[in-house]
Amino acid sequence: MSSENRLAAVDLGSNSFRLEIGHIDHGEFQRTEYIKETVRQGGGLDADRNLTPAAMQAGWDCLARFGERLAGFKPSEVRAVATQTLREARNRAEFLQRADQILGFPIDVISGREEARLIYQGVAHMLPASDERRLVIDIGGRSTELILGQGHKPTTMESFRVGSIAWSKRYFPDGQFTRKAFEMAEVAATAVLDEAFDAYHPDHWDSAYGSAGTVGAVGDVLVAAGWPSGHITKEGLDWLLERLVAAQSVANLRIPGMREDRAPIIGGGLSVIRALFQLLRIESMAMASGGLRHGLICELLGDNGYAGDLRVNSVNRMARKFGVDTVHGQRVGKVACALHRQLSGASTSSANPDHQREWRTLQWAAELHEIGSRISHSDYHKHGAYILDNADAMGFSLSELHNLSLLVLGHRGKLRKLGAALDNQEWVCQLMCLRLAVILCHARKDPDTQGVNLLPLEPGATRMQLNCREGWALAYPQSAHLLREEVLAWEKTPWKLAIAGV
Repeated sequence: MSSENRLAAVDLGSNSFRLEIGHIDHGEFQRTEYIKETVRQGGGLDADRNLTPAAMQAGWDCLARFGERLAGFKPSEVRAVATQTLREARNRAEFLQRADQILGFPIDVISGREEARLIYQGVAHMLPASDERRLVIDIGGRSTELILGQGHKPTTMESFRVGSIAWSKRYFPDGQFTRKAFEMAEVAATAVLDEAFDAYHPDHWDSAYGSAGTVGAVGDVLVAAGWPSGHITKEGLDWLLERLVAAQSVANLRIPGMREDRAPIIGGGLSVIRALFQLLRIESMAMASGGLRHGLICELLGDNGYAGDLRVNSVNRMARKFGVDTVHGQRVGKVACALHRQLSGASTSSANPDHQREWRTLQWAAELHEIGSRISHSDYHKHGAYILDNADAMGFSLSELHNLSLLVLGHRGKLRKLGAALDNQEWVCQLMCLRLAVILCHARKDPDTQGVNLLPLEPGATRMQLNCREGWALAYPQSAHLLREEVLAWEKTPWKLAIAGV
């Protein structure tokens, strides 16, 4: 396979970790390799919602094998994401710090709605073109995603904290199947999913599709038993329920088509899918071949020039929603990026992907730095940071949104509140450029930056210097005053700012 057009997606699910590798052929992705390992990390959360040492080690071991296969891939060719288990895990930072190193690529923990969007994108791209209104359901180990959409465009997306591993641990803890346990599990699942009824009412969709693990496991068993392939019906689910109750336990379960790794969690998965059939009045669900990892491949195709960046639309949507002065935000972003190019010693046309990523992030932070102004003028940076930390922004991972929130939080005021973020040189450079740009643009008009430049930062240096041309401070006394105040602000951090000519 040519190394010039290959792509890979890594999905760290609650039940399984998956790696998909393929190449681009005439703009389309062709799979060449697929690896799945049952890690069942979703069962490794303790009572305090921390991943146990054994669960973390199992994940690291799997990622080491994936990492060996991905050796030689470029960062732009790989996308790795984690879902509900790591969304919940309190010690996810500990797991991810080592996981990123072992895999060799950063792992993004994505929000439930972002997961839903990617699932729909993956399913839609594997289905024939159609104008039908689709309901897509993905029942994972610890979450269930419901999406409505038409064509390639999702319109309604939500994630619910109910899944095959979580429900199996709660209602079938000893692997025992009883009719009473199934009744309790279905009632509990319906209670969680009940709020979905209005948004996902049968009047809002024409066809239902099921994606990924649980649906596939149930479908495999039904096909092996002689039920029609490609669809799951209520009658088929009733038949499977009777078989599980008759078996009484996982140990006694002998059903053709039931994979060994799926048997311990089939009780919880079946309960959730039956609850959805009943709640949403589903008569037949088609089994979709696409899923989350296919959505990731679609995103990679976009990053490699085959489609647009969805994050731009998300930033614009948030700016409109919160009434941001977009002209001023773009002005600040333009100045901030210019300063950052000076600081990094890179040209505007730099092809370095790290520089491109840093400039995109800096531009977005600048465009959203006043997003909290509608709530409070004096503390708008704090409210803006909260909004970004809790927003559902399509295309962004949770870590990307948190990075933006920290930049918005730190663009004004004291710096001590940023804590450990100040240990990251790359991020500090972005923050300093953003703060300086906000100062230079304080009059809300294009600033005079002729002869104002930020000297390139030497490797390992902690002191940055801004030079201003002779007479600039006299022409702009308020800007000069704010810059002198900025020097004092950085004195209380490990980083220092010097300004010449002010």
